Amino acid sequence: MSVKELLKGDKVRLTAFHEEDFSVMEKWYGDSGFLRHYDFMPAIPRTDRQLKEIIESSSNAADQCVFAIRENIGGVIIGICGFESVVWNNGTARLYIGLGGSEHRGRGFASEALRLLVDFGFMELNFHCIQLSVMSYNNAAINLYEKVGFMREGVVREFVFRDSKRHDLYMYGILRGEWVK
Repeated sequence: MSVKELLKGDKVRLTAFHEEDFSVMEKWYGDSGFLRHYDFMPAIPRTDRQLKEIIESSSNAADQCVFAIRENIGGVIIGICGFESVVWNNGTARLYIGLGGSEHRGRGFASEALRLLVDFGFMELNFHCIQLSVMSYNNAAINLYEKVGFMREGVVREFVFRDSKRHDLYMYGILRGEWVK
């Protein structure tokens, strides 16, 4: 299987970022609903220039790998995904994924993008273990991760503070031998 096939599914493909993507992403990063599910950091809006700097920094880092998620039809950016905290000698990495607009959620795009990313991590980057974290209130993401084979490995209790309440952060992982396409 070629890298091109690894990064392209029936609905989406994983690509590099284009200049016009950052204005689309700026809308996502202005949406606290997106940010509160995508990351446990404070929901702080970002400009297209700031996002470009973040993506360029991630693209140039030795321990990260970042992709734009695009619909195959039309090629418009609909999300972001990648690996961070890569420890090459151990074959481990932390995965992240997020779909920007609500109109793209619940249509199988995230599931396919996640499968493409995990395949790439195991088959091309030679990872042994891929991990991720998710807020306990993000039921859609938890269902997605469990559906594709990730297992809950731990809980960081009351780690996230949102809307004057404490929430747990769940830790998930999958080993290469557990990965079933």
